[in-house]
Amino acid sequence: MNRKQNKGGRNPKADPATNRYSVNFNSQEHMRFLKMYDRSGMTSKSSFIKAQFFGETFHVVTFDKGQYEYYTKLSDFHAQFRMVGNNYNQTLKELRSHFSERRAMALTYKLEKYMQQLVEIATKIVELTNEYQQKWSQR
Repeated sequence: MNRKQNKGGRNPKADPATNRYSVNFNSQEHMRFLKMYDRSGMTSKSSFIKAQFFGETFHVVTFDKGQYEYYTKLSDFHAQFRMVGNNYNQTLKELRSHFSERRAMALTYKLEKYMQQLVEIATKIVELTNEYQQKWSQR
């Protein structure tokens, strides 16, 4: 049999990195290094050190919990608002089928008042969101 034996493992690299250097940090330098590394968003410390040494640029990824929470709550509110609209339609159908026309109109009138209040609240939220985006997009 003239089959090649599979040794397993990784394929060898064309230009392996065999030269290694050691750097020692004191406590303050180490904390500063870790903060810079965390802000860089890079996956390995060695890649980060190489990028710094050779002057390569890297992107700093920042995460604002306040913005995240705001948009999460806004998304939740929007989902609830859609559910209210769906329930509104179902409620109108039930009113027409189970009540007299006069009673259904009276209840529909009350329901419309509440829906107008919800629309005003939603409009205010959109305004606040636009204001928030303009304020934070400048930073």
